[in-house]
Amino acid sequence: MLAPAEQAVREVGALLRAWRADPRATSGVWEGDQFKARADAMAHEELSARLRRAAPDVPVISEEDPAGLSGRRPERYWLIDPVDGTASYVHGFSGYVTQAALVEGRRPVAAAVYAPESGHCYTAVRGRGSAVDGERLLVSAPDAGAGVLTDNTPEPRGIARAAYERFGCSGYLESGSIALKLCRIADGGAHLFVKDVAVRDWDVAAPALVLEEAGGAVLRLDGGRFGYTGSFEGAGVIGAADGGTCADVAAWHRGRGGGAR
Repeated sequence: MLAPAEQAVREVGALLRAWRADPRATSGVWEGDQFKARADAMAHEELSARLRRAAPDVPVISEEDPAGLSGRRPERYWLIDPVDGTASYVHGFSGYVTQAALVEGRRPVAAAVYAPESGHCYTAVRGRGSAVDGERLLVSAPDAGAGVLTDNTPEPRGIARAAYERFGCSGYLESGSIALKLCRIADGGAHLFVKDVAVRDWDVAAPALVLEEAGGAVLRLDGGRFGYTGSFEGAGVIGAADGGTCADVAAWHRGRGGGAR
């Protein structure tokens, strides 16, 4: 199932790049704390259609299809985020991706994340490793004080700043979407990502598998694992180049009296 997912995200990524020249694609409305561009819906239609053609018996659950987010989840389904990083997309930045994860038995088992502006495609199959553009990904913890933290602001702020100082980071990488930040840890561009905002399953399913299969780890901010059951929304996320750092960040956050929000 990896091959059709990779082909689908690459094709939809090419469409997203082309659509940026059309102001209608980047126009939209605010829904709560999220900006929904017309391109979100357009990418949803294109990505869903490709996955359904490849596997007609596998349902597609998407951020852009509210009707599909109610009720019990299927045993096997595609979980997609047609545009992760919409703000980057509409404002002309490179930090957006399109992504798909095949979920079976409450865990992602195959994933593809495509970053259209860089042309990099991250893929993973549970138990078989992960890759970027076909090159195997393997990560390891950085030397003490040599870690790179990533977030989507020009410099670390809020909990990211506190984690940067507490865990002895020496570098910072500004990146866009949640998925892209987790993938940059998988490819060694960064080592730590901490966010204390609402995080949805479709944000993390694909890149979490990429990072975990590369040897890294992803947890909710409270230290629990994403369960891919019940509500699609969780509280915060930690991504790290090693599981020990993930656990340490969660314990540190609890010690600060922080409740993930």
